[in-house]
Amino acid sequence: MSSPTRSGEPGPALERQIGPVQATAINMTQMCGIGPFVTIPAMVATMGGPQAMFGWIIGAIVALADGLIWAELGAAMPGAGGTYLYLREAFQYRTGRLMPFLFVWSAVLFIPLIMSTGIIGLVQYLGYLIPGVTDDNGTTPLGKIIGVGVTLVIILALFRKIGQISKLTTVLFVVMLAAVLTTIVAAFSHFSAAQAFAFTPGAFSSAGEGTFWGGLGAGLIIAIYDYLGYNTTAYLGGEVRTPGRTLPRSILFSILGIMGLYFLLQVGVLGSIPLEQLKEAKSVASSVLEQVWGTGAAKAITVLIVIAAIGSVFAGLLGGSRVPFEAARDKVFLPMFGKLHPKLHLPTAGVLTMGAITILGSLFTLTTVINAAVATLVIIQSLAQVAAIVVLRRRQPELRRPYRQWLYPVPTLIALVGWVYIYISADWLSIGLSLGWIAVGAIAYLVYAKSEHTWPFGPKEIKEAFASAATEGTPA
Repeated sequence: MSSPTRSGEPGPALERQIGPVQATAINMTQMCGIGPFVTIPAMVATMGGPQAMFGWIIGAIVALADGLIWAELGAAMPGAGGTYLYLREAFQYRTGRLMPFLFVWSAVLFIPLIMSTGIIGLVQYLGYLIPGVTDDNGTTPLGKIIGVGVTLVIILALFRKIGQISKLTTVLFVVMLAAVLTTIVAAFSHFSAAQAFAFTPGAFSSAGEGTFWGGLGAGLIIAIYDYLGYNTTAYLGGEVRTPGRTLPRSILFSILGIMGLYFLLQVGVLGSIPLEQLKEAKSVASSVLEQVWGTGAAKAITVLIVIAAIGSVFAGLLGGSRVPFEAARDKVFLPMFGKLHPKLHLPTAGVLTMGAITILGSLFTLTTVINAAVATLVIIQSLAQVAAIVVLRRRQPELRRPYRQWLYPVPTLIALVGWVYIYISADWLSIGLSLGWIAVGAIAYLVYAKSEHTWPFGPKEIKEAFASAATEGTPA
């Protein structure tokens, strides 16, 4: 079974085996994972108190607005790599292959960095179960070794056919849902509304440190980190059945579903654990469960939380490993990333490379990795896609769009404002590193462009691949 690449060369094809249920499960599993279980204390501390619950809502609005961009672009251009395809089609008119190259260059870094936060959080919860894994200063050497071992197991688990992977991800999704819902039930069975809604005096005023507005920027970085993953099926667009319907639905359903779960979890935790204790908690869900149902139940559900974290990293590396595939097939990235496993039909180099970077990222602290990953993602993916949907509406009006963004351009403008605010709210080190990484990528692109005699050292290759397919009557 083979399919032509953009350059006209045949090669093994990805298999469309992911249906609507599996697609939504993949997104939600990657979105939830360990995120809210380790970031709720940081969110409360950052935003100064129970008013942190509104940070999740604002983060959900930004995620939903951005999800509507992904929904239109993904339905119109369903292929491996997601953003790579959208930027390739949108920016080829002015800057040739520069933007898609920079995206893949950055994605190979920021996707596994985000996955490494799942490993860090997973080890943090293992500290509740295994003495010596964590201490007051964070993860111990033993914990880091365990994190590396878990990542290696996840990499090995990814070496199977996509049909088997989608079934496994659905099982992991059920485990994640059980862990979250059980924690929510436990929290509300020992709930104090007065405590949960005891907003800090003056929290919503426009002045003073520690207010809602003063901590909103840093809080949104945490919130959007926890929502990331609703785009995973767009990376897997080449393996999704009926993508014109499945991709938009999986994105929107997963955002709305996770938004509801996160809000209930946040409110429940706020009403069951005293504020000062919550700010310092390392395994907040375990603490909630222990005080309500005892140590045995807490340990049992903590095991489910660890499995959910493994599922999140699994789903993230599954989608992320497909990002460089199409770029390599287009000869825009290293050729090794364009080769599929001869029997399993998966991009071997993508899985191994992103797995290795995940291991390296897991050796750093959680907040450091979150800031670096989000800052890099925003500048070359989120903001670039805002521009891409506008450019493609103007440049390719004939492009077949099974889904068109509701109320366009309002969601696009909301996403633009939200992403700019999140980016400038990151710490200066993360902003500097993200800009530096892009600068190095631009230099690497110039070397590549010189060798390939493409823009700016040669002509631009303008090819409206998906618009042409739609015009010719073939599936895009």
